[in-house]
Amino acid sequence: MVTGFKPVPAPPQPAHPKGNPMKTSSIRRTLSATAVAGGTAALMMAGLAGASAHVSADPNKTAANSYALVTFGIPHGCDTSPTTKVTINLPQELTDAQPTVNPNWSVEKVSETLAEPKKLDDGTTITKRTSQIVYTAKTPLDPHLRDALVLSVKLPDAAGKTIYFPTLQTCEQGQTDWSEIAKEGQDEHELKAPAPSVTISAADAAGDHHAATAVSTEQASVVTEDGSQARSWAGLIAGIAGLGLGGAAFFRSRSAKPAVAKADTK
Repeated sequence: MVTGFKPVPAPPQPAHPKGNPMKTSSIRRTLSATAVAGGTAALMMAGLAGASAHVSADPNKTAANSYALVTFGIPHGCDTSPTTKVTINLPQELTDAQPTVNPNWSVEKVSETLAEPKKLDDGTTITKRTSQIVYTAKTPLDPHLRDALVLSVKLPDAAGKTIYFPTLQTCEQGQTDWSEIAKEGQDEHELKAPAPSVTISAADAAGDHHAATAVSTEQASVVTEDGSQARSWAGLIAGIAGLGLGGAAFFRSRSAKPAVAKADTK
């Protein structure tokens, strides 16, 4: 009878010169995904910085002869100096504007006398018009923050025309006059301080029964720049989320230990 027999252990496998190839490949994929997410987030941040560098005008509608809510996005306009006042000049095509209340600002309407009386579409004649809307900050607007000022206006019956709202941004130190208008053939992006503008589209066949007033002040005040800005923020959040998930996967891959099967001693 043979006793004390012990199985001969298998010779040890040589270690891979660069570690576990599957684990190395996983780490490389994780690092690549993390780098892509980080790069995407950085590009989005750069795009947002460029888009928010000037005062913009974002109408909720552009149809000729319709009532619209125009939101003016107010960014930093004097480098690091807080904003104290924003003066919005109405184009000659408009006779009035109704400012939306913003709790951070006091507001007043400035009128001017017309050179000649003007007859309106409803048959009435006016001798004065609202030429400016002046918002004064109750507390100076921090240069690292933005705000939105909303005007309700009736757009003129001028499809295809672009109307401009030259805006003077006054700060504790200095001011920026957003009043430049691109000349024919000139790219607007070449301007250092472009005037906010709205391009009027064809009239709505269904008509407009003062629909702008149905939009609540709260809804109007949350608009910050233009529709693409909201999409940019959504993309930025997605990019940052991807960056976080990529980093988490990387650390999990480093801490994971391969399971080792226990040999049967029986």
